[in-house]
Amino acid sequence: MLFREIFQNDGVKDKFRTYVIAEIGQNHQGDMALAKRLIHRCAVAGADCVKFQKSDLKRKFTFGALDSPYDSENSFGSTYGEHKRHLEFSEEEFKELHAYATECKIEFSASAMDEVSLDFLVQLGLPFIKIGSGDTNNFPLLKKAAKAEQPIILSTGMQQENTIRRAVDIITGHNNSPLAILHCVSGYPQLANETNLSLIPKYREEFPNLIVGYSGHEEGTAITLAAVALGAKIVERHVTLDKTIKGTDHKCSLLPEELKQLIQEIRTIEVAIGQPVKTIQTCEIPCKHKLGKTLVAARNLTTGDCIKESDINVKVSVPRGIEAEYIDEVIGKVCKTDILEDSPIGWENLVYLN
Repeated sequence: MLFREIFQNDGVKDKFRTYVIAEIGQNHQGDMALAKRLIHRCAVAGADCVKFQKSDLKRKFTFGALDSPYDSENSFGSTYGEHKRHLEFSEEEFKELHAYATECKIEFSASAMDEVSLDFLVQLGLPFIKIGSGDTNNFPLLKKAAKAEQPIILSTGMQQENTIRRAVDIITGHNNSPLAILHCVSGYPQLANETNLSLIPKYREEFPNLIVGYSGHEEGTAITLAAVALGAKIVERHVTLDKTIKGTDHKCSLLPEELKQLIQEIRTIEVAIGQPVKTIQTCEIPCKHKLGKTLVAARNLTTGDCIKESDINVKVSVPRGIEAEYIDEVIGKVCKTDILEDSPIGWENLVYLN
């Protein structure tokens, strides 16, 4: 599925299937070969898109932040700057990964972490630009992204509702291109009681012209599946080849086989959601014929009797009588034939008076 298809739905908001983004982020460990393996495995798993993160470190961080010691089990350097430089791909490497994703027949995108990176990603011609949760209150970046007239996905972690509304207003005020917002909790991992999935239907109601999705950082897949059932039409989950290796995101990431299973279960949920129309399903007919209750005579009725409520029982009957929900229509009717006690009452047994 292509991202643009989400917005080509003939006005039917839930017509399209859920768009699944496999967030590689920086789980590539700064290794191009590993990044390509992840792209390939995500494509095989059935994801619609792989996503990375692009930063110009001097534009994203202060010198003090880059020079600060980073003594952590997840560190790739002695300072935070050394750590981030190890994980950052160059523009040429990004172009190479983009081309490889195209070979794998999977869409490619990235989060723009600063204005320099935004300019590069716009030139790269991606299906959408992602604005991560940390930049949802970065209003200058939002304005610049909106003016680029590119589709935007906006994550909402670490933000209050008023900030999210302002962000949406800024983007829609400067951009006629599609906008999607993702409910997100920026915990690694997030806990179930921190997730508040009820925001998904709330956002769908508050922003009826936007696509609403879910970016999850929980362990497992149950919460993500619940998000789809609640109406999330974009799902983003981190992926890894090893949950135990160095890095903050790996623990709350999915292995490729877990991603594949998640996507299969999402497709099942989409079919199960169906339409808000209650009818008797084909699969129910055998059960209805076997156990569905109909109207039978509570006593021996003779031709000419006017049927009272006390003359009727509701039972499972072979052969079947009139469906039980028509009891009010049968009361007051006149018997056209004799009907034995405990025998079904059929329409053919009744007189229709003008």
